[in-house]
Amino acid sequence: MGRVARLLALALVLALPGAAAGAEIRGVDTTGYPEVRFTVETAEPGTKAPSVLENGAPVAGLEAENLGRAKSILLAVDSSASMRGTPLDDAVAAARAFVAAKPAADRIGIATFGTVSVLLTGFSTSPSDADAALSSLTADPKQGTALYDAIVMASAALSSEPLPARVVVLVTDGDDAGSVASVDKAITAARDAGVSVYAVAIESNAFTPEPLRKLAAETGGTYYAAASSEALAGVYATIAQELRRTWQVRYFTASRPGESLSLEASVGADKATSTLKLPGVLSAAKRPEPSGLLPSSFLHGSWGGLVLGIAVGGLVLLAAALLFSVPRGSRLRARIAPHIGDKPLAATATNDRDRLAMAAGLFRVTERTFAHQKFWRRLSTLLDRGDVPLRTVELLYAMLGCALVGGLIAALMGPPIYIQLAAIALGAYLPYGFVSMRARKRLKAFDSQLPDLLTTIAASLKAGHSFRQGIQAVVEEGLDPSSKEFQRVLTETRLGRPMDGALAEMSRRVGSKNLEFVLTAVTIQRQVGGSLAAIFDMVAETVRNRHQFARKVKGLTAMGRASAYVLIALPFFVLLAVTVINAEYMSPLYHTPTGHNLMMIGVGMILVGSFFLKRIVSFKG
Repeated sequence: MGRVARLLALALVLALPGAAAGAEIRGVDTTGYPEVRFTVETAEPGTKAPSVLENGAPVAGLEAENLGRAKSILLAVDSSASMRGTPLDDAVAAARAFVAAKPAADRIGIATFGTVSVLLTGFSTSPSDADAALSSLTADPKQGTALYDAIVMASAALSSEPLPARVVVLVTDGDDAGSVASVDKAITAARDAGVSVYAVAIESNAFTPEPLRKLAAETGGTYYAAASSEALAGVYATIAQELRRTWQVRYFTASRPGESLSLEASVGADKATSTLKLPGVLSAAKRPEPSGLLPSSFLHGSWGGLVLGIAVGGLVLLAAALLFSVPRGSRLRARIAPHIGDKPLAATATNDRDRLAMAAGLFRVTERTFAHQKFWRRLSTLLDRGDVPLRTVELLYAMLGCALVGGLIAALMGPPIYIQLAAIALGAYLPYGFVSMRARKRLKAFDSQLPDLLTTIAASLKAGHSFRQGIQAVVEEGLDPSSKEFQRVLTETRLGRPMDGALAEMSRRVGSKNLEFVLTAVTIQRQVGGSLAAIFDMVAETVRNRHQFARKVKGLTAMGRASAYVLIALPFFVLLAVTVINAEYMSPLYHTPTGHNLMMIGVGMILVGSFFLKRIVSFKG
């Protein structure tokens, strides 16, 4: 007899509405206008979110959450007096099996309802609390089934959950009896909380399925009918499969109240359509038609809104730049000029470095505001060391512009907010990194040329020439950047600056430790006397030995640096490889708060480890 019952339950499960023949749109909710919400069920599970068209045009602000990934799910089990005995035991066993097989990222809670509805556990990714609550579930001794109250309570509990995907799976064997709330109030509560209700009913001759069908259909869920409690395990398994094929979708409509909508959701070759009318009364004023310069799909699409937003922002920035660029006092001079008989003054020539004359006023305001800040002075020194033909204010605005571009590109891809912030930071760093890399390259070239330069100056001194003539020989025979820097020293001395001051300024500008040693030796020689040529020969030999020692240390630490590069790159390589091989396996890492926290912790640990590895293999002589 048991075998016959199992075969019958299997046949009932196969007859359930679980296997979708194609895509289907359910539970369209427009009560939160202008937001439109609905669920899309596809024929097969997948990781690609559905694309949605509204009246043939792409929608704006589309968000889609797959119910097979990370979700908050509440199991509501009927524990009324009519469930006493085998029905409740079968319902508990089926629910425990569902909890044991849930995805690891799901946050699950348990509720029960009889004469009153009770939330037994909070939401947790660990199944132990839910399993313990189900194991201790007993039937209510009093008659009553507060079914709609249970939906309202479950919706209120789910509304505070951090995960946007929210589901209620409800199991009952009878009609509502004793609820304060009505079925319409339960539907409203579920819609307000973004909850899809999957109702499972153990049907009997006295059972009325229409309220539960309405509840499931209008919240984007599904109604399941089970002929007996033995079929509940199969129903739960079918629901788990259906959740993997179901997407909760929301977007902001461009239509007005009272207008009709034609929705089309497509995933690959599967398409689903639905038509509805927005609540409200359509205004008598006719919607203005496009002028024909731009297509309707562009004006109503997300790309069109983004491009128009960028254009408006650009116009605002242009207006601000024009406002700041107006010379101070020009309006007053223009008003009094006719009364004093003066001819208009010729415009003064702009500085050669003011390439953006229109933004010169804005640049001047920025320089006056931040010139005394430490970061401003560091940027200025970095530009000098890199010999980059930019002003500090230009570098600053280049960093801001690249940060804006990086943020816009990231926003188009729709990643989490911390990825967008990282893209903004990366965009701001690109100009700074380029200048910094050029400064390091120039410093390395200067240090490599320094021993030969000192030898040239020493030879010139031995030949009877002055120190200035020795520097002139370096300028004529040397290579960039050393010849350019010493040429600047000679130019400053011709303008009246002392040689010591010009050399000290060059040392600050170049940032070379070896050059500081040279200037210290020259200063000491001028104070105590001695052969300057001999000092230059000695310092040149010292600098050569330092370079040789640094190259030796670099060779000895090559293996350590290679190990550091491998250890830093390995997690990212494994992440990319596993994502390409099995994207579904990595999905919880990308689409759950726990996964996001783990990635941030991992990146933080990599940064700390790379810092210590760099300290181990670095040498400062």
